[in-house]
Amino acid sequence: MANIKADKELDCLGLYCPVPIMKTAEMMKNMKSGEILEIIADDEGIIKDMPAWAKMTGNEVLSSETEGEIHKLYVKKK
Repeated sequence: MANIKADKELDCLGLYCPVPIMKTAEMMKNMKSGEILEIIADDEGIIKDMPAWAKMTGNEVLSSETEGEIHKLYVKKK
């Protein structure tokens, strides 16, 4: 498990593409540059979708880990 301190947490359990990305984008709008958002999801599509979204928007996926069917991603705002 990553030892990353998130500034905010986003629970996307039970939500499927593209909702977790939309909720992430919405939450990131209200965050300061350099802050880290922890996203928890059970849609495996997020493993590919989040890095693609981050690259497009200039944000950075610091860590992506999976435990069972739960995915945790840490995204740093540009």
